Amino acid sequence: MRLLYCGTPIDAVAPMLALHEAGHELVLVLTQPDRRRGRGSATMASPVRAAAEELGLPVLTPERAVDALDALRASGAELGVVVAFGQLLVPDVLDALPLGFVNLHFSLLPRWRGAAPVERAILAGDAETGVSLMRLEAGLDTGPVYAAVATPIGETETAGELRERLRVLGTELLVRELPTLTDREPVPQTGMHIKADKVTVEEFRLDPRRDASELLRMVRAGNPRPGAWTTIEGARLKVLRAHVEVSGEGPTVPIGTIDAAARLRTATGLLAFDEVQPEGKRVMPAPAWLAGRPTGTDGRVERTVDLP
Repeated sequence: MRLLYCGTPIDAVAPMLALHEAGHELVLVLTQPDRRRGRGSATMASPVRAAAEELGLPVLTPERAVDALDALRASGAELGVVVAFGQLLVPDVLDALPLGFVNLHFSLLPRWRGAAPVERAILAGDAETGVSLMRLEAGLDTGPVYAAVATPIGETETAGELRERLRVLGTELLVRELPTLTDREPVPQTGMHIKADKVTVEEFRLDPRRDASELLRMVRAGNPRPGAWTTIEGARLKVLRAHVEVSGEGPTVPIGTIDAAARLRTATGLLAFDEVQPEGKRVMPAPAWLAGRPTGTDGRVERTVDLP
């Protein structure tokens, strides 16, 4: 099949490569413009652009997909495939191809429509999530679904680890289902829809006055980015991995105290830090971070986090 492919981040690379390897003709790739990515001021191409150019595929990087409307119509593509493109496609774009567009979304629709379905599923404590292949409409992830695959969320699984699994499941689903899409109608979404708003750095600040299991979900959902964090005497500390210990273990200290074993006293128990990143330093095991911290003026190792 002659395809237009729309995607931007690393999550969208594997599906594009799989479609190419399966024999589909990717006549045009749309991705977000080059941006400043990570540290430094240099602009970088999106992962999808870099991978597409390695394959010798034609690539366009419009600020808005509608700006490339003439190129889309002239491309000869029959169907558009969207994976984490980062732009909403307006009706003129959706109508530009004979067979329209399909979208691979990392949730079990209609739950978690929007930008951050993986993080929101973990934050909410969902037992499972999945991937959905849907017909794209002008609304935000509102289109009918061709097929979906569910998977349980591991109790210790981070957003990065879960996204990696969903990427594999989604790629397999897309390659398997795409050849038969024109022979069947998708099924309208049913049930209550929940929006997966983009995550912000501020919402991952660890407040020890909350439940320890809730804070652990924040740690998992924030790994690898934006990272759950707290501050100690004004210095930021990212917490990348942790586990919960019951209230009866360890000494009883005030809420907000990090004890000598790198355990934060919360409203309901102890959140034990396993892997952290102090401000301006590398990621390290929590014991190594503690070993490098000076004792307080009173000679105690314990510290109290700054409350929000």
